[in-house]
This record gives sequence, C-alpha cells and structure tokens, in this order.
Amino acid sequence: MPKILLVEDDLGLQQLTKDYLEHNGLEVDVLDRGDEVFDYLENNTPDLMILDVMLPGKDGFSVCRQVRDKFTLPILMLTAKGEDFDQVLGLELGADDYVIKPAEPRVLLARVNALLRRGQPIVKPSEELQFGDLMIDKTSRIVKLSDSEIVLTSHEFELLWLLASNAGEVLSREHVHQHMIGRQYDGLDRTVDVRVSRIRKKLGDNSDKPYRIKTVWGQGYLFVSDAWDL
Repeated sequence: MPKILLVEDDLGLQQLTKDYLEHNGLEVDVLDRGDEVFDYLENNTPDLMILDVMLPGKDGFSVCRQVRDKFTLPILMLTAKGEDFDQVLGLELGADDYVIKPAEPRVLLARVNALLRRGQPIVKPSEELQFGDLMIDKTSRIVKLSDSEIVLTSHEFELLWLLASNAGEVLSREHVHQHMIGRQYDGLDRTVDVRVSRIRKKLGDNSDKPYRIKTVWGQGYLFVSDAWDL
C-alpha cells in the first residue's frame, strides 16, 4: 500500500483529504507544520508528499527546496492561488506537479496515482545510452557526466530518458507533455519547461543559449547527441 505524507494546516481539509485517500487504498500520514517535514522524512519513507504552500513554521516553497536537496520522492504542491508565479516557482524548486485549491478529490487522487506510477522504477534488461561523457542507465536510473553522478528526481530522469532516447529528433511539446504528465497540453502549463530547465542546469547546459537540450521555436525539444564531449 503506497504511503502518502499530507502536509496541510487546515485540519478540517486535512481530515477530509486523508479519509478520501485512505478510502481509495492509500496509507496517509499527516503533518500540519512545514518545519516538521524534514525530520519526518529523516525517519520515514513515504512514496509521495502532498504539500500545501501556506503553512506555519515554514512555507511550502521553503520545505520543497529543503526536501529536494536530499530526497527524491514525488512532491505534489497545493496552492490556493492560480497565478503562474506560484506554479512555476514550485516546479523550479523541485515539485513534480501542482493542484490549485480547492481541489476536486477525484482530480487530486488522479494526480497522486499518476505520480506514483511514474515514480516506480521499471525493471528491464539493462538499457544504457552513451553520448560522449554522458551516460544514462535506465535500469539503475543512474546518470553520469564525466564520471560524476548527476542526481535527478524520478520525473527528471524520465524526461531526460525520453529526450535522449529520441536524440536528434524534435519532440513536440504536446507529445512530451502527454507522455510525462499524462494529460493534454493546454498551452499554459509550464511543468515540462521547468523540468527541462532544471535538467539543463544539472547537466551544465547553457541556460541562455542551450546547446545540449535545445528548445526549437514553435516545434518542441531537441536532444543534441554530439554536444556531450567535454
């Protein structure tokens, strides 16, 4: 049974969400303060965290930044605001998805299940891609650049694998979004853009003029296979 950590300070909403998720086959632990999350994760291993933005002790953005420095579990953020700023900031700090409150319970459950499915390692015969000094091993989910291991979240790894396994081919934004997020691209969602930006940063790509993972204007994303010789 997957275990969920729900961090929500509205105790009424916390209880309703906990009951709904447990009724649908999930185990749920709850916290109502942001400054308690890191200590909890040091001693427990939930499969996913649902994290509210507005929390006492430490806000959700600060929690996300702190957690992502050490832990790779999927993070689903809850925000009461609809502005792009909140959504993009959460994604840039390492969140995997977001839901705007008040969230329809079925929508929240669908997002949780989608993240849980994508976060599970796929056991297959060894699959490895090598581009110059970049090595991507799908079985072990290890990425190395010049023999230094690069730490990616599960969803960053899946996105890198998708792009690298189609090296030299422009993948449309719609295709990447559908593959990674599991729903149609609405023209506004920045989730994939932010993940690409985070991958570029971790792999030493030029953020202003990327040459390893390019954005092809009006078309999509291109993984450049011959740009990895350092």
